[in-house]
Amino acid sequence: MKVLLINGSPRLKGNTSVALAEIAGQLEKLGIESEIVWIGNKPVRGCIGCGRCKLDPGACTFGDDVCNSISEKMDGADALVVGSPVYYGQPNGALLAVLQRMLYSNGDAFRGKPATAVAVCRRGGATAAFQTLTMPFQMLNMPIVSSQYWNIVYGREAGQAALDTEGMQTMRTLANNLAALLKATDAHPAPGSNEPWDPMHFIR
Repeated sequence: MKVLLINGSPRLKGNTSVALAEIAGQLEKLGIESEIVWIGNKPVRGCIGCGRCKLDPGACTFGDDVCNSISEKMDGADALVVGSPVYYGQPNGALLAVLQRMLYSNGDAFRGKPATAVAVCRRGGATAAFQTLTMPFQMLNMPIVSSQYWNIVYGREAGQAALDTEGMQTMRTLANNLAALLKATDAHPAPGSNEPWDPMHFIR
């Protein structure tokens, strides 16, 4: 079993990294393999709604940033954890662009796999960022893994997140719950509805 963790901060060794490392360390103690990947700090494209990925599913048509290389890793992963710093009450915009493009262009690699998010902030806005990050998972029947509290860690300067003892405990509990779900389902949670999607709008 393997969990993919995405560090959505432009800082490789910032507080988001501290939070994800706490999860990965606990998963390792529980016998669950993990990999942390970083989105980096280079420009990331946003989705332009071209629809080309529906003609050739599995990858975004833009192959000049980190989106597809991270997305490919979900083929070999059983669960997903996405971490982000909080900017103006929201997740990092580059991370949102990557997440939206991955889930839309390569949804079959993500569908039905447990997922969760982690928000890291100085003081406020973490709950809004956390909710924003988890919403796309619900569109792909991905069970959302919870902890003893919302998955939030506090810290401003690099490394300060480690001093948030409750936040670190929340990360470890999150890892415990994720590992328990994967083991209970043998990394294959019950699938969602088998009905074909029936989208509609209200303009007649």
